[in-house]
Amino acid sequence: MKMKNKTVLVIAAHPDDDAFGCGGTIRKLANQKNRIYAIYFTDGVSARINKKGLKKKINDRKKNSDKASKIMGICKCIYHSFPDNQLDKVSLLEIIQKIEEQIKKIKPDIILTHFENDLNLDHQIINRAVVTATRPKPNLKLKKILLFETLSSTEWKFSNKTKVFNPNYFVDISKTLNHKIKSIKCYKEEVFKWPHPRSEKGVKTLAMYRGQSVGLKFAEAFQLLRNID
Repeated sequence: MKMKNKTVLVIAAHPDDDAFGCGGTIRKLANQKNRIYAIYFTDGVSARINKKGLKKKINDRKKNSDKASKIMGICKCIYHSFPDNQLDKVSLLEIIQKIEEQIKKIKPDIILTHFENDLNLDHQIINRAVVTATRPKPNLKLKKILLFETLSSTEWKFSNKTKVFNPNYFVDISKTLNHKIKSIKCYKEEVFKWPHPRSEKGVKTLAMYRGQSVGLKFAEAFQLLRNID
């Protein structure tokens, strides 16, 4: 992916989704002098069973997200406080309107967001909202929409009857994989021991697998939803 002086908008359900999903690509785009924004819709922690010290956990997650975003080269993060892992309880229209509002302000050339059929329901809803909010209109600046995979969510949607992630767009992250690893390490509670997919080795293994699929050392894979030349 070669772009310069463009605007990129990452739209994710939770802080950490972008780091695990497309952190190498984000850093590569930042290195190419593109301006990158990110929107997160939930805090990513409040749905967990242990509610002790929840306020601190939410604040810590935001601090971790801020650190990770700097590593990836994101210039501004926008945080919403919708219920974590319960976006199905929120009006889809409200989520769409939040996305539309930022699209009008930021005017992105490219959007990166979730694959439509992840195991995580929040990911599914954000995908649906993005697709609706980016309906093709005359004079729309947006030219490209890419859907990323999220470790321990995309590959865990086991079913022969539903659509699976079948990438058709690959980005060489051989020079930015280290930035991706550093960014995910900001989320200590989200990084596990191998063979968990959200381990350092798991992230590298997927990058190697996606890379060797297209003759590269390391890559991130996407589904190209829309491309306008």
